[in-house]
Amino acid sequence: MTTRTLLLADGTSYTGEAFGAQSGVTAEVVFTTGMTGYQETLTDQSYNGQIVTFSYPLIGNTGINRDDMESLFPTTAGVICREVPRLASNWRNRVSLDAFLKLHHIPGLAGIDTRSLVRRLRTEGVMKGALLGPEADLEVELEKLRATELPTDQVAQVSTRTAYPSPLGGYSVVLFDFGLKHSILRELAKRGCAVTVVPYTITAERVRALAPDGIMLSNGPGDPKSLNGVGQVIAELQEEFPIFGICLGHQLLCLANGADTYKLAFGHRGFNHPVKDLRTGRIDFTSQNHGFAVDPESITGTELEITQVELNDGTVEGVVHKRLPSMSVQYHPDAAAGPHDAAHLFDDFIALMDARRRAQPAQRDMSHPVLARGAVTRAVMPASALEPAAELVAATTPRSGRAQKSGTAQNTTIKGNN
Repeated sequence: MTTRTLLLADGTSYTGEAFGAQSGVTAEVVFTTGMTGYQETLTDQSYNGQIVTFSYPLIGNTGINRDDMESLFPTTAGVICREVPRLASNWRNRVSLDAFLKLHHIPGLAGIDTRSLVRRLRTEGVMKGALLGPEADLEVELEKLRATELPTDQVAQVSTRTAYPSPLGGYSVVLFDFGLKHSILRELAKRGCAVTVVPYTITAERVRALAPDGIMLSNGPGDPKSLNGVGQVIAELQEEFPIFGICLGHQLLCLANGADTYKLAFGHRGFNHPVKDLRTGRIDFTSQNHGFAVDPESITGTELEITQVELNDGTVEGVVHKRLPSMSVQYHPDAAAGPHDAAHLFDDFIALMDARRRAQPAQRDMSHPVLARGAVTRAVMPASALEPAAELVAATTPRSGRAQKSGTAQNTTIKGNN
């Protein structure tokens, strides 16, 4: 057995069994209370650059499958748990947790008292830590650890660099990728949305050119205040389109409207966080993963209204804009993994887009040959976007006699195939 040691910035150390990649790492040490969904947790980009401690004792017993990935590749810095099983048993299992971590160069530590570690992080707050090999000099490494400055560009590491679409649907949604989870795409697809995922650096002008029905701001890692310029883009777009923010997107929407954020002592990470809707009294159990929160006092004087709060500590969990069709929540209504109590929020977002359609009906000339063929299915299409298509149709449409001849030949061929 190869040993590995977790060294915390306060000088506390835990030595246990090494698994996963045979490498060391320095990162922020956090904990999650989820009893299930370790694969979704490890592939959640909101954990980018963090060493994740699982409070549930047995992690890896069902292995890793192809269905529950929340991103293509995990960017978690390290994994800590009480016990890793020698064998994984599940009909969907493709590879063991140990092999998965080795494949993605992520070190793991097992066999330590995770209850003690979680209590320390709850008491002292999350802190820097290092996973070290058996030969490490802890005194020397402690000095290095305390002098280390952790990166603050996590979103730049996980956001897409180019825009890409999902299959067309009835609603056109532009999704800002700050480190999105695939479950957000799945929830939008269930509701017939054509999603265009865009990088977090996109301009408001480029978003307008996509002519969306609505805009989503995804989850993501890090401090929302580190994303310079994003707030101004959100502030511009919310005047024209419905907006729905999740997690980091919630914090960014609040910052764009003049509110403030702060770092929590140990964050909210798990699947059992009770959230109360102040308008209805309804309580949902929610999936959460964030280390920052919106300052409730900073909401005063803005056009935002607090709609939901966390029952454990009273933190802000949801807001709506008083004048504009914008809303956001601190938790994950997509819930992968976790309870699906709040999935109805995606329906609320659809309702906002429907309302915009009714208020601003699209001007569509169905006599246009491109539109008549149904090639353009977006509900909102600027007239300027049709000009190149009109020129192309005019340039490529054959003379009437030739067109009739081609059409006849085509019909003959189809009948022959049948």
